[in-house]
Amino acid sequence: MAMDTDLDLDLDLDLDMDMDTDQTRVADYLDDKLQTAADLDSLDALLASITTQHALLKQQLDDAQRGLHDAKQASHAHQVQLQQRADAFRRHQADIDRRLLVVAASQTSDEAVPDFQQVLDTLHRLDVASGYVALLQQVHVLSKHAQSQLQTSNEAALAPYKQLRALHTRLINLQYDAEGAAPQLLHHVDNITQALRTQILNAFSSHLEHTLTKIHWPTPKANIPAPLREEWETAMVKLLDLQLPELDGMSYASGPGLKVKLPPVLFPMQVLVQPLEMRFRYHFQGDKPTNRIDRPEYFLSHVTSLLNDYSPFVSDHVQPVLLKHFRGTHLALNPVYIDAMSAFITALLPMLRAKIGSLLPQVASQPQLLSHLMHEIMSFDTTIRDTWGYDGGYGVDGWKGLSWEFLVQGDWFGRWLQVEKDFALSRYQNIVEAPDFGDLDYESVDPKATKPTKGAIRVNDLLETITDRYRPLTSFSQKLTFLIDIQIAIFDKLHERLQSNLEAYLSMTTSLGRAMGGVTKEEQEKLLGVGGLERLCKTYGSADYLERAMRDWSDDVFFLDIWEGLQDRARGQANNIGNMSVADVAERTSKNVDSDSDGGSLFDETASWYARLRERSEKIIIDTLNSNVREALRPYRHINPWATLSGPSASATILSPTAEIDPLLTYLRTTLTFLARALASAPLRRITRSVLSTISTVLWETVLSRYRFSTQGAAQLNADLGAVSRAVDKSVGPGVAEAGLRKCLEGVKIVGLPVRGRAERQDGGEGEEDDGASDNAWDADADADAVHDTPHQATQGDTASGGELGLWEVERRLFADNQSARDVLEELGLELLSETEARALLRRRVELAG
Repeated sequence: MAMDTDLDLDLDLDLDMDMDTDQTRVADYLDDKLQTAADLDSLDALLASITTQHALLKQQLDDAQRGLHDAKQASHAHQVQLQQRADAFRRHQADIDRRLLVVAASQTSDEAVPDFQQVLDTLHRLDVASGYVALLQQVHVLSKHAQSQLQTSNEAALAPYKQLRALHTRLINLQYDAEGAAPQLLHHVDNITQALRTQILNAFSSHLEHTLTKIHWPTPKANIPAPLREEWETAMVKLLDLQLPELDGMSYASGPGLKVKLPPVLFPMQVLVQPLEMRFRYHFQGDKPTNRIDRPEYFLSHVTSLLNDYSPFVSDHVQPVLLKHFRGTHLALNPVYIDAMSAFITALLPMLRAKIGSLLPQVASQPQLLSHLMHEIMSFDTTIRDTWGYDGGYGVDGWKGLSWEFLVQGDWFGRWLQVEKDFALSRYQNIVEAPDFGDLDYESVDPKATKPTKGAIRVNDLLETITDRYRPLTSFSQKLTFLIDIQIAIFDKLHERLQSNLEAYLSMTTSLGRAMGGVTKEEQEKLLGVGGLERLCKTYGSADYLERAMRDWSDDVFFLDIWEGLQDRARGQANNIGNMSVADVAERTSKNVDSDSDGGSLFDETASWYARLRERSEKIIIDTLNSNVREALRPYRHINPWATLSGPSASATILSPTAEIDPLLTYLRTTLTFLARALASAPLRRITRSVLSTISTVLWETVLSRYRFSTQGAAQLNADLGAVSRAVDKSVGPGVAEAGLRKCLEGVKIVGLPVRGRAERQDGGEGEEDDGASDNAWDADADADAVHDTPHQATQGDTASGGELGLWEVERRLFADNQSARDVLEELGLELLSETEARALLRRRVELAG
């Protein structure tokens, strides 16, 4: 009671405090609302607002009290429900424990699980066995039903067979998903299905064979008459309906290195080709003369003849049936089904595969027969693809041919490649060992082209033959292997041989090499003459010919396709291409294989080797000619008649070349005549310009810049240069010598200027009376001037007034200043001489010696 009294007191105190607080708040509210006398006018509105707010608050309080009451009731009900469920669980667990004690004599469920698992496993096996039995029963029912229907109506047997076939297909899929759980069941169902299929196929085939007998098949001119067309179409359609479930689930595709599924042979086509296959075996699998292992073209051409003979029948009578049967189905997109000739070819290929498969082991140990067989097969593949448009149903990839099947899938490529490689290397060895291997061939190429050796032409022909032998291949890796292992390998061997020949020449022409190699004097003289040039031209011509051949091959569509395939694989980040790494392939073909540039070709590296060999050979030819030219000019450099020669008689207009220049003229005529036959015009002109540059340099340094000249001496030097120019132009062509000796000719013109110009002589003849000696001097100058102008008459030697400049006038203007010197050189038509060189040469005149 005391506690209740205290509680009441506390509540009273709280209520009093709340009342005080409420009164305070009410007083504050009224003070806020009634601050002036005017606020009393709105007292009614204020009271109404307070009344409304009070009602709303009271309504909210009632709603909150009801929600609290409902929540308390729900909480109580949920607590009761949980209690009931807990009681039920405890009762259920107790019941289970009691049952475990009775059934398994186990105290807990964990202890009883193993015993129950054994029972469940037994039940599962029983269930599976029951399913197997039901399935087998269904299979046997369908099989017996189909066989019973087959006795009365062939068409009626198709329905249960299709059900059985669908069941078999579903089992195959389930077997794959179950990771091979029921192999015995699948094997048994497969045997039953195949047996039924064979029975129905034999029955349907007999019907078609009966129809074919009526038209005397397989005569090439067989025809289906109108009364038999319905029977013919019915027999064909029944076989196609029988095969349709198999075709729906058929998928075959090709890929690199895969064992592909071959396109199926349509059942009607099997019946059509059966007598043709028997005829094929009779001719090509027995002891008949047509069955020869060295003549595979016999049986291959026999098959192409069958295509030609029976194509009218197939197109006229088989094609309409296939179109009608497969139109509107997904099989219509595959030419193996919808195109009658493609289906006919597919039916003929199995007998070819069998024949080739039995023939290959017989010729495996005979390289020539194996090579011949593979090339005949590739030729047959090309005919089937190009002439008959057969793609095997592979779409864009196309049919790769029987050759691909045996080379890749049958793993015969390695053996065949070795045979072809041995043949190519043997043929190459015969070429290089031929007596005329190193002879220049002047007849097989254009007369104006660089002449290769006969060996280089034969090697090129051999490599082109090799290209033709593997051109029909459809495998990229096989083409690349042929290219690198055979073609580029032979190119490398020939390059090494040409390189060694060049090194041997250098060793025999150097003093150290001659001393160590024991070269005789006769051999040395031969090497230093035309014989040595011919040997160098053999290397140069062979390298040039094969380099151009490789450049031409790079533009061939066949090699362009290989190059594009190579780049696609390299850009696809492939680590290996065929059996080689990308780096190895790039080293043998082109550094641009794995680059993003568009340039490059298969023969870049090999062609660059031959280009370097050609350039080196040309340099050695030039060095040899320059060395021999300097040696030929040795006697000429040591003579000095230039200042002492007297003027010729008035009747003399042409001077003979100096005797000491004859060795050079003889050498130039001999060597340039040979080079003009052996080389094209471009390299011939390059080499000749280099030789002329050497001649010009030697004459400039050892004659023009060394000795003093009279007018007649300069004329003689000019006559010698004219002889050199005529010898060069006769072999090389007009204008080459003048361009190569231009600077030397300009120097001769400077040192050979007449004492007085023509205008001065004409003036002297009219206004002066000179004695006879003076007249003779004028005549001598004129005659020498006429001779001097012979090789260089095209220069701008005449002044604007038409008179030639004289020595004294040129000397005066040349030494006046640089501008005056340039002007006088321009009037004389001298383009290469500088002012300093012209002044130095003019000082070589005897008249200016002091």
